[in-house]
Amino acid sequence: MAGKIRTIYDLAELAGVSAATVSRALAGKSVVSSKTSERIRKLAEKHDFKPSALARNLRTKQRGAIGVVVPLGHDRGQHLSDPFFMTLIGNLADELTERGFDLMLSRVIPSQDNWLSKLIDADRVDGFIVIGQSDQSEVLDRIAGEYLPLVAWGGFVQGQIHCSVGTDNFLGGRLATQHLIERGCRRIVFLGNTQAIEPSLRLEGAKAAIRSRDDIVLVDTPTHFDAHVSGSDIDAFLSRTDVQPDGIFAASDLIALTAIQVLANRGVSVPGDVKVVGYDDLYLARTSAPPLSTVRQNIAVGATHLVDSLLKRIAGEMTGSVILNPELIIRSST
Repeated sequence: MAGKIRTIYDLAELAGVSAATVSRALAGKSVVSSKTSERIRKLAEKHDFKPSALARNLRTKQRGAIGVVVPLGHDRGQHLSDPFFMTLIGNLADELTERGFDLMLSRVIPSQDNWLSKLIDADRVDGFIVIGQSDQSEVLDRIAGEYLPLVAWGGFVQGQIHCSVGTDNFLGGRLATQHLIERGCRRIVFLGNTQAIEPSLRLEGAKAAIRSRDDIVLVDTPTHFDAHVSGSDIDAFLSRTDVQPDGIFAASDLIALTAIQVLANRGVSVPGDVKVVGYDDLYLARTSAPPLSTVRQNIAVGATHLVDSLLKRIAGEMTGSVILNPELIIRSST
């Protein structure tokens, strides 16, 4: 085995980590956990591996750039032009620019579980902000165990390893559903893709709101986040279901507004026949017709927390996850 350990890539394969992690560990960088660093150093000593001068100097300078990555394993048709992505990316760009960093943006369709390792190994940025865990929480947890400058926007679940910043999605889902119940809704439909953590937590919150109510039906309807596809999803559901809803809780403002359009095409009025609540409180929710009731995520504050946490981690400091409070915003759609 000793004869095979000639490069940091050989050592990385043996250690089960990325080459960038090996480089950082051997250079004594604090962005790698002490446990991982010690394991890598012992393997290097055991196999008499001595890194080249290039490898030793690989991490001596900051790049002055932050990678912002959007993984779309749960909904591959979604695009960066999605209003939520654009709002959060815009806020992140403002925060990073004011602190002297450039932003390098990537949209990733994960086909293998090494997509994040490859981005790290490319060594073009000082750290990463991941927008949405998608269905990639296991990948984020694995990388977070060996790579410190990584923060994700999204939901928090007990036991996760990676650092996240996001709204209490369970509470948000419960607030939205309780509001529909208070408005007299008894046949409520949830629209969203629960393969991702955030929508799944919103659905769990909705279920909690009706748990003690035998007179309320809650139907989970898989719906894409892409507006072009979600319209077809909603229309198909309304055509085949025996339960015509009087309330809709959508996992995003965009899905909610698409639902209102589909209902209008069917001659169904909002809020007269069906009451609709979205999630996010984007600008378009305030300017739609009717203006959309929704659960507000404070995206600007979230962006500040993401950047604050990441910069601390780049400096070698561990940070905990941040859970923001959601706020129910009541408008004309309910």
